[in-house]
This record gives sequence, structure tokens and C-alpha cells, in this order.
Amino acid sequence: MVKLGVNIDHVATMRQARGGFDPDPVEAARLCEEAGADSIVAHLREDRRHIQDRDIVLLRKSVKTRFNLEMSVDPDIVAVALNVKPDQATLVPERRQELTTEGGLDVVRHFKRIKTASAALIKKGIEVSLFIAPDKKQIDVTYAMGVRTIELHTGSYARAFAGRLAIKEFAQIRDMVLYARQKGMIVNAGHGLNYDNTYPVARLKGITELNIGHAIMSRALFTGLKQAVRQMFAVIRSAKP
Repeated sequence: MVKLGVNIDHVATMRQARGGFDPDPVEAARLCEEAGADSIVAHLREDRRHIQDRDIVLLRKSVKTRFNLEMSVDPDIVAVALNVKPDQATLVPERRQELTTEGGLDVVRHFKRIKTASAALIKKGIEVSLFIAPDKKQIDVTYAMGVRTIELHTGSYARAFAGRLAIKEFAQIRDMVLYARQKGMIVNAGHGLNYDNTYPVARLKGITELNIGHAIMSRALFTGLKQAVRQMFAVIRSAKP
């Protein structure tokens, strides 16, 4: 069965919106694991817009499944990863002005920087995955670099699915999963996957893990909202003068 990695960034986004400690991404990670998540994913961005360094340290100590740290190849971020030692480091592109990661790493163009970061992480015993587009050139260069795990960016597929025009994008993902698996690579996928478009991707032979965050956190807001209101009522009602 395809594994599920749950990204908890948006829990930290809500916390950072007003400061303080709630909601706690570490507690969110615990609940996700209790629900069966195979790994916990968190992105330590250069601008620290959501996940903070302290979160990374605490997650490393508390996650009982696998801790997958999404990160850029910025030397300062690489230094944090080398110190924390997550189970896996997924290298992703990062632009300050983007709302979310908009595409895959261009491994062809930035080969030297990515290889330097990857080699340092691998030397510390950290499994490295590259977040790339479902593109043969990117897969070939990743393989040549010595990295054997990839995460295929499914954003184009997800956007096309919403417009019911995803046949071409899905076929590209399917073909690149097969191509990478034939090279002996581990293939994960993620970005933009939700409760409507995940099923076809999850059926693809050769996919190891799907990493999903926004859709799960968005759904959780509604599936848990009634209970949260009831619990607050219980607090108020118990406070008898």
C-alpha cells in the first residue's frame, strides 16, 4: 500500500499568524501519527514564515515514524539539517515571494549546488530526496548525482484535474514513475493532492509515498470544528459562579 506523509506546515502558519504557542505543530504531528501517518513532513523555510528552528528540534525528538525535513540548499538551512539529522531531507526550490513551492528543483541548472548539499547530508547518514518535475532529464541528472529518491511534483496535474483536463499530466507522471523505477529509484509524489485527485495517483504502480498537507489540514478544520465548539461550551458550563 502507498504510504502517507503528512505535512504539518499549515499548523505552524496558523500559530505564526498571531504568535504564541497554539496550535502546536508538534502536537499535530503526534495526532497524525496516531491516525496512521507513515511520516511527518515539515518545511523549514529561509524566512521562517511557519515552521521554526525550535519546531524542527522538537519534531526530531518526538516523531516516532519518520521525520522528513523539506529544505532549500541554502548553506544556513543545510547547517540546521546537519545538526538536527532528520531521517530524510527533501531538497526543494524556494523563492521568498511564493505562497507555496511552485515547481520542482531544476537539477540540471543547479547541479553543483544541489550536489554539494546532498553530499553533505548523505555523509551524515541522512536520506536525501529531490523534489523534481516529472521530467526525464531531471530524473537522469538526479540519478547521475547519486541520489536515489525523488518526489515528483504533482502541481500541474492537480491544477489540470480541477479543470478536468488532467489526462496529459497524469500520463506524464505515470511514465516518469515507471522510468525512475526502472533505474532502481524510490519514487514519492506530492503537491496539490486532495480528496478528489489523489486516488488515480495512489493507484500508480511504483509510487512509494504521497506527501499531503494542505488538503488534510483544511479538511480537519471542518471535521473537528463541531467537537471544538462543544468542548469550549463544556468549559464555560463547568465554570459555575
